[in-house]
Amino acid sequence: MKTICLIGAFDTKGAEYAFVREQILAGGHKVFTVNTGITGSTDLFPVDIEAGNVAEAGGGNIEELREKKDRGEAMKVMCAGAPAIVKSLYDKRMFDGIIGMGGTGGTAVVTSAMRALPVGVPKVCVSTTASGDVGVYVGTKDITMIPSIVDVAGINRISRIIFSRAAGAICGMVEADISESSGDRPVIAASMFGNTTPCVNACMADLSTEGYEVLVFHATGTGGKTMESLVKEDLVDAVLDITTTEWADTVCGGVFDAGPERLDAAGQMGIPHLIVPGCVDMANFGGMETVPEKYRKAKRTFYEWTPSVTLMRTDKEENEKMGKVFAEKANAARGPVAFLIPLRGVSLLDSDNQPFCDREADKAMFDAIKANLRGGIEVVEMDNNINDPEFSAKAVEMMLALIRQAKV
Repeated sequence: MKTICLIGAFDTKGAEYAFVREQILAGGHKVFTVNTGITGSTDLFPVDIEAGNVAEAGGGNIEELREKKDRGEAMKVMCAGAPAIVKSLYDKRMFDGIIGMGGTGGTAVVTSAMRALPVGVPKVCVSTTASGDVGVYVGTKDITMIPSIVDVAGINRISRIIFSRAAGAICGMVEADISESSGDRPVIAASMFGNTTPCVNACMADLSTEGYEVLVFHATGTGGKTMESLVKEDLVDAVLDITTTEWADTVCGGVFDAGPERLDAAGQMGIPHLIVPGCVDMANFGGMETVPEKYRKAKRTFYEWTPSVTLMRTDKEENEKMGKVFAEKANAARGPVAFLIPLRGVSLLDSDNQPFCDREADKAMFDAIKANLRGGIEVVEMDNNINDPEFSAKAVEMMLALIRQAKV
């Protein structure tokens, strides 16, 4: 028997939560309840943690929030308090999985709590917003979003089905046995893109034979954020950053922007970090019509990767800016860090005679890295394309050397 945390606004959604609670109990599990409803509670079932406690954890006072009737302020307080409460409960092993429901406000509060939990803890949110862009709610965590189809307002022929399936989902999740991997192999996180796949695949194969487990993250903004998040959670032993393309999107306003914290985590945690300027030759947009007009007017070099993905070649100024940023990130690192640079192209499209081949633009970044880097950080330049076998072999060699250095 497991315990499932039921979190949400019991004041306005009491009947709906009572239904889900009964489904979980019928599934053979216990329920721990956390109320985030500002206006009151419910008498339909026992409540373990009341909204007053949640508000206090978020730096507010429930009575003051009720008097002010300022929904915006209430949301801020509960979105701050819910994660603190839930994380504290989980650290005390008070529950094994968590489920919540709501519209935009309810979803914001319950998912803020879920994002405070480690990856692997079962998380289910039934939401009216689940059919849209849920990135703001999910973040970098493994939250299962289930569209409510109808509003979370009453038990009817539709909601009865959705709520029952959601309860069954969380019950199934907590019941699932997670088999342990054979041996505790150290973990290396690697970043990959379609234009660096041959390199990363080769590195992964070689590092696997050396006894490492390689976790590959797609450099799509969310992928980079997720990798950085897992590094900060101390789940990674080293980072093989072959594909740092997300910085091109940060600089150019592309759709795969991972934020200004990209490249920070490994250095902050003091773990080995090999940095390669992979795919920094391209910023990503949607269809051609989504590319900002300033770039289209400037007649930049574009490549239609798919009908819905347009790549734009970065120029010298943008690459120089990235080079300075990369150097600053490496300079701040507390652990072993090094650069490996491919002089014959940072991607498949940047290979000789390919559409993005621009050695002057590449050189602008490489020079900026070297000009702004503090002493003691190794920079290796190879007369290869990033996807050449010789380059991937050198990347593995340097990654292993950094790991040895960290052990010393």
